[in-house]
Amino acid sequence: MKKSTLILCTLATLMVVACNNKTEGSEETKINPEIVNNPATANGATDSSKMPAFEFSETSFDFGTLKTGASATHEFRFKNSGKGELLITQAKGSCGCTQPEYPKDPIAPGGEGVIKVTFNSTGISGQIAKTVTLLANTIPNTKVLTISGEVIK
Repeated sequence: MKKSTLILCTLATLMVVACNNKTEGSEETKINPEIVNNPATANGATDSSKMPAFEFSETSFDFGTLKTGASATHEFRFKNSGKGELLITQAKGSCGCTQPEYPKDPIAPGGEGVIKVTFNSTGISGQIAKTVTLLANTIPNTKVLTISGEVIK
């Protein structure tokens, strides 16, 4: 009985180890998120003339000088200059001090929207350059907005 239990445990361990080992020279298959999120690669080539497109009046803004602990907000205005409905699926700041707000509903062709970015300077001093990365159903599927300024004590 002890012998059969020992054999079963050994076989189970060997199976687990064998399933988790990679052969020498093999690489794990990694999926590039740009391929997954890019609508042009979902079903092969896509006619980009039928896609939505961002048209921003500005993609960077300088807050100037702020005192430590102050918050500042800027609105980046854009238009959907494409032919399809524009859907922003994510807006992410480069750090916790930069908080974006974005429209959750689709923006019709010719429609306009606003990305509201709030920067909180608590605990920060010196020159700043922060980004907000938008993920949308456009080509390319990402758009980066930049805020900058100087935080003084």
